[in-house]
Amino acid sequence: MADTTRFNTRTAVVTGGAAGIGLAVIERIVAEGGRAAIWDRDQTQIDAAKAKFGDKVIGIALDVADWSAVEAAAATTAQTFGGIDILVASAGITGPNTTTWQYPVEDWRRVIDVNLNGLFYCDKAVVPHMLEKGYGRIVNIASIAGKEGNPNAPAYSASKAAVIGLTKSLGKELAKTKITVNCVTPAAVRTGIFAQMSQEHIDFMLSKIPMGRFGEIEEVASLICWLASEECSFTTGGVFDISGGRATY
Repeated sequence: MADTTRFNTRTAVVTGGAAGIGLAVIERIVAEGGRAAIWDRDQTQIDAAKAKFGDKVIGIALDVADWSAVEAAAATTAQTFGGIDILVASAGITGPNTTTWQYPVEDWRRVIDVNLNGLFYCDKAVVPHMLEKGYGRIVNIASIAGKEGNPNAPAYSASKAAVIGLTKSLGKELAKTKITVNCVTPAAVRTGIFAQMSQEHIDFMLSKIPMGRFGEIEEVASLICWLASEECSFTTGGVFDISGGRATY
């Protein structure tokens, strides 16, 4: 049975929180006593998610690749809930599936802008609020592709590798505080992001998982919520695989 008080008094920001893994994380945080702010691009999905949670959740429509919008959202969230305790940075896009030399430059820029720059903006925006409270948990969502480099996904793989490096850097910078920074590197999980991928690429990812199945959203959310909790007190700059046996280091 879940601890219904684990996130009492805590406020979480979840980017990409209107669907998929982000929404599953919010469901769990709210069920365990917390409050959350959904930062997402899709106003319709934000409204649908908010309807499930009442005043425990607010929604802010934004593009994480817009620094001014992210900075403003952090201020609004902190003012509404009295601070920010947790960030789960899960917003991301895959980009097209093609070789590096055929990859459209504009698509490359957009993937890097959302997956890396956008995540950096979110980390940057919430840390001052966490320092003010003297507590924080940051969980950046990377990918096993950031460790292994998936063929025909160069921008996605590169962006997620960079997220791992950023996580380690920020974790060390904040190590003397009570703010921890970790990342999760899932293998493929069947979410709406699959619609952005070719079937050939989906089949390739499945073939690399020794368990022979995709991960479940709830499995990833469970790991994220531990990293986002007070229990995660001596782990920072860490990279946590949830890959059905795919990860080799």
